[in-house]
Amino acid sequence: MTSSPDKPAAAPAAPAAPAAIPAVNIQVHLRKIPLLAGLTEAEMASIKGELRFRQHAKRDVVLQKGGEGDGLLFLLSGQLQVIDVTEDGRAIGLRMLAPGDFFGEIAVINGSRRTASVLAMSSVLVAFLPAPAALHMFSHYPSVANQMLRHLAAKIQRDSEFRSLLSINDTKRRIYSYLVQMKTPQGAPGQPDVVENLPTHQDIANMINTSRETVTRALTALAQQGIVQKDLHRLIIVDPKALQKLIEGS
Repeated sequence: MTSSPDKPAAAPAAPAAPAAIPAVNIQVHLRKIPLLAGLTEAEMASIKGELRFRQHAKRDVVLQKGGEGDGLLFLLSGQLQVIDVTEDGRAIGLRMLAPGDFFGEIAVINGSRRTASVLAMSSVLVAFLPAPAALHMFSHYPSVANQMLRHLAAKIQRDSEFRSLLSINDTKRRIYSYLVQMKTPQGAPGQPDVVENLPTHQDIANMINTSRETVTRALTALAQQGIVQKDLHRLIIVDPKALQKLIEGS
């Protein structure tokens, strides 16, 4: 991995104490979480009874690398970033998490320590499911087991694609490739691809090991060429073919 010319991103501080929230004060639609969507009503009620809800402020450390794998967490609102810290104390982004995503599953399954930290990119609401309840869910609920297998397979593929991305020497091509990896295809034919909840330029820089200024210049150039368009907190890929040509070095 090449070194960034910028000042290294600081390693996250110790986890902030989350604000616990009584379940009665929260309207939670657990069926919007793909992992839980196939549960029966009885299974859902059992899981909901075990959940603990927590709020974190922006930049709070939700999970600390090396911490105990004491539970599975679901992101209900806001945005999180999974990060690792290099030996020289530099924070490297690994992936972004959106509402409906779950995290912390590897440490729960292995009974091991957390292998990465999770940082709040905005104020967030998470649900915590203790490890014993999570393990029971994995082994006794077929719909969850099936979803977990699909998730782990997709995670392996995503991590492989991300390693390939980081091997690209040309920084601009690395940025363009990352945009394509982040996009969410639109369902209707003819609709453009969109990067929802676009991370800050600094967060993108941390993810792909470059500088914030380089990301800003690259995105500005794409906008000037009419290839992308910024829309509130998302990026619309107006001309995906032109973006692919830039990725290929054409």
